[in-house]
Amino acid sequence: MDKHNAPTKKGGMLVEKEEKLHNIRLELDPKASPGTVALFEKMETGAEMTAYELATALAECDKGREMPRALFAFIVELYKEAIEESNADAMNDLGALYYNGRGCEQDYKKAVAYYEMAAKLGHRCATENLGYCYYYGRSVPKDYEKAFRYFSLGAFEGRTISLYKIGDMYLNGYYVERNPIEAFRIYSRCLEYLPDELATEAGGSILLRLGDCYLNGLGTMPDPQTALRAYTLAEERLRKQVLAGEKTYETSLQAAIEGKEKAKKKLTPTEE
Repeated sequence: MDKHNAPTKKGGMLVEKEEKLHNIRLELDPKASPGTVALFEKMETGAEMTAYELATALAECDKGREMPRALFAFIVELYKEAIEESNADAMNDLGALYYNGRGCEQDYKKAVAYYEMAAKLGHRCATENLGYCYYYGRSVPKDYEKAFRYFSLGAFEGRTISLYKIGDMYLNGYYVERNPIEAFRIYSRCLEYLPDELATEAGGSILLRLGDCYLNGLGTMPDPQTALRAYTLAEERLRKQVLAGEKTYETSLQAAIEGKEKAKKKLTPTEE
């Protein structure tokens, strides 16, 4: 390439990339994308980021809001740049964008493709995500054996989400023999050792399952009062996730709300 025609660097970032950022910034509505606008202003003060860091920062901004298509396309471009350097985090995170459908049409097929790329490099979040895809049959045939195998990889390394999904498989008898007692033990252990960074991400789902166990006597004695407390906490955490743009938790949120009402009914004395 003629060096005179090659993109020049400025502040660690290619001018071509800066021009794209500038054009996207002009299209942004500060009221609709306040976090993204704030990030752009921070970058203008001289903050430098790698392609992966910038993509991740942009993807995290305004998570409860719609993402402009131009911004999504730029984030994909940044992730692909990082993927060319064998960045497994970028592979997994790009898969997650397609899985959740924020800024684009939800595309489980593309999500699985990127998860598989990352999983080959030993990325445990990616193997966990593949477990979900095979558990629910999202773009791949439903396969509980593969789901169990992928969740086991994460569970053995202390990933709480992988472990509670194995609890689901024992509760429902998927691939393993149905064992509600084992499922209840797993859910309880997950909640007991839930890392702070996963308290919001996984806590609501685990509390929802414990609420079901206590309400229906699954693996433990029925206890409507404890069930009510679990459902109430589950609703609080799941609502935060939904408001943050994680639409996949809407069904769980509704289940927590309904479970809470069922627990209240069991606690209310019936008139003779």
